[in-house]
Amino acid sequence: MSAFTDRASIIVPPIGLAVAIAAMAGAGWWLLSALILAATVLAAVHHAEVVAERVGEPFGTLILALAVTVIETGLIVSLMLAAPEGSSALARDTVFAASMIILNLMLGVCLIAAARRAMQVRFVRTGANAALSTIAALLVLTLVLPNFTTSVAGPIYSPTQLAFVAIFALILYLTFVFAQTVRHRDYFVRPEAAGSDDHRPTARTAGISFALLLVSLLAVVLLAKSLSKPLEQAIAAAGAPRALVGIVIAAVVLLPEGLAALKAARLGRLQTSLNLALGSALATIGLTIPAVTVVAFLLDLPLSLGLEDQGVVLLVLTLFVSSLSLARGRVTVLHGAVHLVMFAAYLLVTMVP
Repeated sequence: MSAFTDRASIIVPPIGLAVAIAAMAGAGWWLLSALILAATVLAAVHHAEVVAERVGEPFGTLILALAVTVIETGLIVSLMLAAPEGSSALARDTVFAASMIILNLMLGVCLIAAARRAMQVRFVRTGANAALSTIAALLVLTLVLPNFTTSVAGPIYSPTQLAFVAIFALILYLTFVFAQTVRHRDYFVRPEAAGSDDHRPTARTAGISFALLLVSLLAVVLLAKSLSKPLEQAIAAAGAPRALVGIVIAAVVLLPEGLAALKAARLGRLQTSLNLALGSALATIGLTIPAVTVVAFLLDLPLSLGLEDQGVVLLVLTLFVSSLSLARGRVTVLHGAVHLVMFAAYLLVTMVP
C-alpha cells in the first residue's frame, strides 16, 4: 500500500479520468475500465485520508461524504436524462441501495473490525443518535410515505407533496451539517482525537490531495457509468431483476467511503467510521432527492419513490436495529453480525423477490 500511496495515488486519478472519457466515447475497454476503477478507488481513499488528517474531524469525513454524494447525484441525473422513459424508479432504487449498503454492509463490517480490537468499542452516542434520527425521518418521508398518499394513484407523490419533501429533505440535511460542524461539533469527535494535531499534512499537500480526490471521484463515477450498459445487458441476459443495476452502481460509488471507514475502524477510530457511514446516508438522501426532483419538474419526468412491501419491511427493520445498535454508545461483534445478516437478506429479496 505504501508504494501505491507514494506514487500511483498521483498518477492513477488522471489516468482513470482519461480511460473513463475514452470508454464513454465508445472505446469499449470494459476490462481495462474495471481494473482502472479499482485502482482509482484506492487512490480516492488515500487522498480522502490526507484531507481528513489536515482539516480534522468532523470536517474530513464531511468533505468525503459531500464529494461522493454530489457526484453520485450527478450520475443518477445523467442516467435519467439518457433514458427518461425507464428511469422513474432509478432514484428510488439507488437511494435505497445506498442506504442498505451504508446502514447494513458498511456499518456491520466497521463494527466487527472495530470490535476485534476490544471487547467493547465506545463512541459518542449523542451524535450517532442525532444522525440516525435524521436518517430515519428522511428515509420514511421519501421511500415509505408515498405508498400511503392518495392524491395520486401509485407509489408516487403529487407535485405539491414532492416539492415539500424535497425542500425539507435539503433543510434537514443542512441543519444536520450545521449541528455537526458548528453548533454541536463535540458530539461528532471521538474523545481520543481531541486536540490531536501532530503529524498533520501541510496545507499544500492537503490541497493537492483534495484536487486529486475530486478527479478520482469523477473518474470513479464516469467509469461506473461506462460499465453500466454492459452490466445492464449482462443482468438482463441472466434474467436478474433490473434493481441489481442500482445496487452495483451504488456499491461502486460508495467504495471510497467504505474503504476509508473500514480502515478507520481497524485502527480503533469507530467515531470516524460512524461519521463516514451516517454522514454518507444523510448526504445521499438530503442531496439526491432534491436534485432529482428538480430534474423531474424541469423535464416533466415521472418519479416513483415508494418502495415495494419487502423493501419497506427491510427498511423499517434496518432503522429499528440501527437505533438499538447505537443507543448505548458501545458495540460488540454481535451488533455488526446482525447488520451483515440484514444486508444478506436485502440481497436475497432483490435477487429472489
